[in-house]
Amino acid sequence: MIPTSRVAPEDRAVLDAWHAVSFLETLGADATHTCLLGTDLTIRRGADGTMQVQAEGREAPLPVAERYDCLWTSLGTPPAVPLAIPEADEPDRRLVCCGSIDVHASGLRVVENFLDMAHFPFVHTNILGAEPQTEVLRYHTEWRRDVDEIWATDCRFHQPQAALSAEGGQDTGYIYRVASPFVTLLYKTCPNDALRPDVIALFVQPTAPDRCRAHPVMFLIDDVSAQADLIQFQQKIFLQDRIILENQRPRLLPLDARAEIPTRADSLSVTYRRWLKEKQVRYGATGALPAA
Repeated sequence: MIPTSRVAPEDRAVLDAWHAVSFLETLGADATHTCLLGTDLTIRRGADGTMQVQAEGREAPLPVAERYDCLWTSLGTPPAVPLAIPEADEPDRRLVCCGSIDVHASGLRVVENFLDMAHFPFVHTNILGAEPQTEVLRYHTEWRRDVDEIWATDCRFHQPQAALSAEGGQDTGYIYRVASPFVTLLYKTCPNDALRPDVIALFVQPTAPDRCRAHPVMFLIDDVSAQADLIQFQQKIFLQDRIILENQRPRLLPLDARAEIPTRADSLSVTYRRWLKEKQVRYGATGALPAA
């Protein structure tokens, strides 16, 4: 019998996905222990310098990939490589790994919170939003079936300090992208380049149905700010979110449409939940699911 903390074999959308499980810079010569989907993992550096991931109870090592300064692995049969982020290859962008943060909430809840603009004025006051400018303007959400991703475009929100390098408030444009159940990105107006957006990614490592570890990564056009200041700015925002996330009930994300009442501002959340439901995602979720 599979323990309740472990992913069910039929949860293929979760099992067959790539999951970031560590920043490469934190992995030394000694073995590192972590957890993914209720399974204990041991990470070691091989004699040839490549990383190896062993899952408890399995003889064969898990597939691994090194991308965006993260170590990725999967308990199933993942695509050839993790998601593509073309902006990461632009030579003048800075890759900023913002530290791993444990959250006592479903990883799906963490992703959904990342997609929510309505909380900006109330949780990130005087940074990502402020009263009385609280309205979430109408935006466009779509399920891009050719790549099996959720995108939201035409998102705009007035922000007192959209980025560390921003001088004064600005109307910030957002594009959201959900690449897999536990991987999401946003592309936002860059204060330093009118044509290219900053990119902020959130790679969520589900450790248990109601617990996860978040790995935020930024791809920025900013040649002025100190690395430590950029990390501190992003961590401040995420830790404000963690307070809210850990007080949400239920800790799992409800997929039954009757469980929580959405508003117009929740269009992206509604689409995300429908997408999860159609993919029959169970890990970290609760509520009605379609028949297998």
